[in-house]
Amino acid sequence: MARNIRGQKARQQDGGWGETTRTVVYAVLIALVVRTFAFEPFNIPSGSMIPTLLVGDYLFVSKYSYGYSKHSFPMSAIGFSGRIFESVPQRGDVAVFKYPGDQGEGIHRTDYIKRIIGLPGDTVQVKAGLLYINDKPVERTRIDDTVQGGGGGGPITRSTLYNETLPGGVTHRILEESDNERFDNTEVFKVPPGHLFVMGDNRDNSADSRSFLTFMERMPDGRMRPAESKVQGWYVPMENLVGRAEFLFFSYVEAGYEPGFTERLLPSWLGVVGRILDGIGNFITAPFEGRIRWSRLGQAIR
Repeated sequence: MARNIRGQKARQQDGGWGETTRTVVYAVLIALVVRTFAFEPFNIPSGSMIPTLLVGDYLFVSKYSYGYSKHSFPMSAIGFSGRIFESVPQRGDVAVFKYPGDQGEGIHRTDYIKRIIGLPGDTVQVKAGLLYINDKPVERTRIDDTVQGGGGGGPITRSTLYNETLPGGVTHRILEESDNERFDNTEVFKVPPGHLFVMGDNRDNSADSRSFLTFMERMPDGRMRPAESKVQGWYVPMENLVGRAEFLFFSYVEAGYEPGFTERLLPSWLGVVGRILDGIGNFITAPFEGRIRWSRLGQAIR
């Protein structure tokens, strides 16, 4: 009798472990399906898309917006060319894509996020800081002066905030330190078929399609180092698109970083509401390092 009871308990224990394993496997499979075909989370580690996206923002990217390619899958594991259910992006979309160069992770491996400026067949040029698309200047309206940095004794950067309206009517905000920086005067770029021209909203602090493509080269001693191509300008193959940035689900800033900058990027009444929400929220989280940008949670990316 005792042996039967012990055997029954062992079977129940084995059944419990089996059920737990199945639950974990199902959860992982569901997460992979959602991540591959619906939404994937990303975080912003650099300031190239300020003021639209700030360092420490976490966002969801819709994977279905442009169809699916091998880069829709984790580690680009499914090898096929082209896109399935392909949809051409709209000018002004903020998109995640695989960088067509090599920054140490391999060619077409590094995730980038930029704004789509030029579509196939377009010409794009920057003259004295002003963007031209198909030989026509893009409307740019000054909003205000801004200050970035300064936290912890770091450098302070002064920039001008503009509204920029692209052909088709998409209006978004950009930052310019001046109209005489490295990529403020370029040649005319002709976007080839099946490719896109992209730019960061932080125009003077963005390695985008105006710049030189980065790749890795081997030195005589066998070590690898980053190098730039000799031809200025690069384009994103449609196949490299991962998805369209949709909305923020979290935003966190380290202590002492970008004082007052977030609120100045909001319209006046939203700035007041944002400061109230940030004040209440960060009073609650005061014991922790850094602070949460409560006013940015749930914000759509435009």
